[in-house]
Amino acid sequence: MVLGFWGEKMKYFDNYIERIKERGNVALAEAINKTDNDVIPKYISNFSFKEHIVSLLVGDVQSGKTSHMFGLMSAAADEGFGIFVLLTTDNILLQQQTYKRAERDLSDFCICDENDYLKFLDNNMKKPSVIVLKKNGRVLKQWKNNFASTQFCAGNPLFIVDDEADAASLNTQVNKNKQSTINKNLDEIKRTSSSSIYLQVTGTPQSILLQTIKSGWKPRFIYYFKPGKGYLGGDFFFGDEEQIGKRIILTDNNEATELLDDDEFPENGLKSALILHLLTSAHLFLSGKMVSNFLIHPSVKTSEHGKFAEKVGDYLNEIAYEFDEPETKNSFKEVYEQLQSTKSNMVCFDEAYNFIGEQLREDKIAILVLNSFTSYDDNTQYERGINIIIGGNSLGRGVTFPQLQTIYYCRVAKSPQADTMWQHARMFGYDRDSDLMRVFLPPKLYKLFSDINRTNNSIISQILNSENGCDVKISYSSGLKPTRKNVLDKKAIGVYSGGVNYFPFEPVNTSIDEIDELLNNFDNDVYSVSLKLITKLLGCVGSESDDWNNKAFIGFVNAILAENPLAQGKLIVRRNRDVGKGTGTLLSPNDRKIGDDISDEVVLTMYKVTGNKGWNDKKLWIPNIKLPGDMVYYSGN
Repeated sequence: MVLGFWGEKMKYFDNYIERIKERGNVALAEAINKTDNDVIPKYISNFSFKEHIVSLLVGDVQSGKTSHMFGLMSAAADEGFGIFVLLTTDNILLQQQTYKRAERDLSDFCICDENDYLKFLDNNMKKPSVIVLKKNGRVLKQWKNNFASTQFCAGNPLFIVDDEADAASLNTQVNKNKQSTINKNLDEIKRTSSSSIYLQVTGTPQSILLQTIKSGWKPRFIYYFKPGKGYLGGDFFFGDEEQIGKRIILTDNNEATELLDDDEFPENGLKSALILHLLTSAHLFLSGKMVSNFLIHPSVKTSEHGKFAEKVGDYLNEIAYEFDEPETKNSFKEVYEQLQSTKSNMVCFDEAYNFIGEQLREDKIAILVLNSFTSYDDNTQYERGINIIIGGNSLGRGVTFPQLQTIYYCRVAKSPQADTMWQHARMFGYDRDSDLMRVFLPPKLYKLFSDINRTNNSIISQILNSENGCDVKISYSSGLKPTRKNVLDKKAIGVYSGGVNYFPFEPVNTSIDEIDELLNNFDNDVYSVSLKLITKLLGCVGSESDDWNNKAFIGFVNAILAENPLAQGKLIVRRNRDVGKGTGTLLSPNDRKIGDDISDEVVLTMYKVTGNKGWNDKKLWIPNIKLPGDMVYYSGN
């Protein structure tokens, strides 16, 4: 039995779950309970109270991570953790939203704001404390000093929960042999106590997965929780090409300037998207809803946001002016029929059209601009009414738009980063009508999102299929980077290109007899084989130098297996090769051509050399591996 601070059995987790159930969220309570059952016994209950552990909680974007965070914090309080630090991004509104939510959901905790040091001190471990802080250098330094000045912090473990941990916490000076301010302050906060658990939380873990052990920020364990029923995520939008033409509408534009420079631009789909949003809003409002949002993501340039707002305003004026014209009504009718293809029970067209006319005449359709010059506080209007929201980077982390039904993208970054792009995908969430969802975007952007979704699924599969979820490898199509390069140690990150032959210059065999046995049934030929056999073979070969990392290649093959346990590769076996050491990839022109002609599978060529030419007269198996596709593979080993 675990005793509370006053000798009573602690039941913080039970209380938290009961509050969720009282709000009618039984399914959410069950999901949080599963996370608790999976994580607490294995990683928290047996905490040593003498080390600093970094861990990672992964959930899909806008899938309810905060609820699971609070669940783990409540369960950790039941295990004797009494001091919690809850970190948010450096935004006053988001910090305050998190603080108020913690007050509501963790009502039996002592919840402290950034200026509540005396409240924290007076609590003196009577209740578990939660201090909600922005990831701001001044704020973190102040609380580092606060923790250091108390008598009870040094002897009690800290439980630090870092929401959006990949956003600002990692060391951005790693390649300059320095430590960035936020990263240093977080390190120092950990060290004010004798031990700590640092729980990183994010929906885009790419930069964290590629951290090194030396950095101190590579997770000891990773846990992924599945989204609940009704969640619309990456697979819904980008996992099935049959969605193209239904919920995914491909446009001809690639840049916002193309839209702004073209006075008519009939082919870009923006006016159709606006009409679709009006019809969607009509159905929602006539069905009793109170909000409907349309998001336009044109560019990072704030100057273009205002111009887009003007364009949309011109469209609305044009529609209102010509609303009684048959041509306008026919345009709406065409879009209505497209919506009906997925929403069979749409309100009748005339009723919807009349509703839209009323909204236009009464000027009830809001155009809102969100960017660095317009704070979220000024735009709480998007929580009610019919809204058209236009913005850039401010549409990313932490911003949630209720009943977001229509999205229009026309921004393709010159050097796209997977984690940043995915965080801008605000269409993910629960409170959407799946039948009315529509995303307008250019083909290039659709391809990038599809590639990111494929890799996300691979990451999740690897987490679920590996012990502690930590041996995760990442691959993207060339031209798409996993994350920003300033948080990755370029000396330690392995980057491999698909279609390139890799072999060890100083090969070694851990057991030539074991390789002989594995290949005993294979003649000198080309075979389709299980990738599991290829991992077995890779485990028997290596290099005396660091020019060839068999563990990295095994990891990449295992990543493919995590998605498909029956995945096949090509094995080329050649014996009695009388080739000399230091002669390139060792492949004969014929074998090179065989491998080059196979672009969508792993190709492992195993050469057994006679040892006569520079191999110390020893027979030896030499591997040559080629990873599939026009891809780039990343390893944080």
